[in-house]
Parts: sequence; C-alpha cells; structure tokens
Amino acid sequence: MKIPFLLAALLASPIVHAQHKHVHGEGRLDVAIDKGTISISLEMPLDAALGFERAPKNDKEKAALAATAKTLNDAATLFVPTPTAGCTVHAVDVKVPFTGGADNHDHAHEGEIHHADIDAEYMFRCADPTALKDIETSIFKSFKRLYRLEVQRAGPTGQGAVRLTPKKPILNW
Repeated sequence: MKIPFLLAALLASPIVHAQHKHVHGEGRLDVAIDKGTISISLEMPLDAALGFERAPKNDKEKAALAATAKTLNDAATLFVPTPTAGCTVHAVDVKVPFTGGADNHDHAHEGEIHHADIDAEYMFRCADPTALKDIETSIFKSFKRLYRLEVQRAGPTGQGAVRLTPKKPILNW
C-alpha cells in the first residue's frame, strides 16, 4: 500500500473529521506506516504551545515563538520510533503562525474569535521496518499546555485510533 493511499484513507475516516476541531490543549496526530516509511501529520492550536494565538507582542513572546518552531523542527527528539527499527528523519515541514511566510490561522474580524494552528509533517525512513512496534513522543514535555493528542493510525497491522496523554506518550500497535 502506498503512503498517499494510506493518508487518503486515514483522512477520509469519519473519526478524523469528527476530531478536526480547534480545542485548546488538544492536538491531532495522523500516522501512516508503509513498508520502511513513517509519515506523521501533527496539528495543534498555537495556544497549546504558547498560551496565546496572536502575533507576539514583546521580545519574550517572540523568543517563545522561535523556541516553539525550533522544538517542532527537531523531529528526532519529538518522535522516537522503536530504536531497533533504525529509523531516521527524512523530511520535516513545520508551519508555525507568525514566524514569517504563509501563516496558518483564521483571520479574525471585528467581534470574532481568532484561532491559530500549528501544522507539521514529518517523514522517517526505517532500516528494519519489521522491528517497528511503537513511536514515543516527547511533545507533552515540551508543551505543558497540551494535554492530549487524538491519534489516527494506518499501517501494516491495520487502522486504529488512540489518545496519547502526558502519562501515555507512546503509540504502539
């Protein structure tokens, strides 16, 4: 099964669409595993990382925004597949609002609530995909305001949904 097909099937799932909402403290993780490739898609409110969803107002907030982007770009620390599978980071694409370039946020108008989301895509390649049994995340250690990730997974052992939390930061199958 090819990665685009897995991701399309995963995103077409009614569970995914039901969970696709902006809730402070909650994020969404879609994981597709195909042969030796792991594709991870992360979406979470900017508030879960910073405590606000607007452009930074001072140097302290600008530094916090830059630190958030740096943390999210360190895929090898953020997501750790089963070590014996020999997985390495192949690609990272992180979009953090207000860091320049195309921001991913809804523009607020007079009287409307403003929301901003972080979107990130990660790809790992694994030397021994048969040894791949889990992926541990350190995201909860980095972002204390994030209290859960709703995860959709598709791979050689089938599809599934699970919730990751600071006390249960490991996706296994």
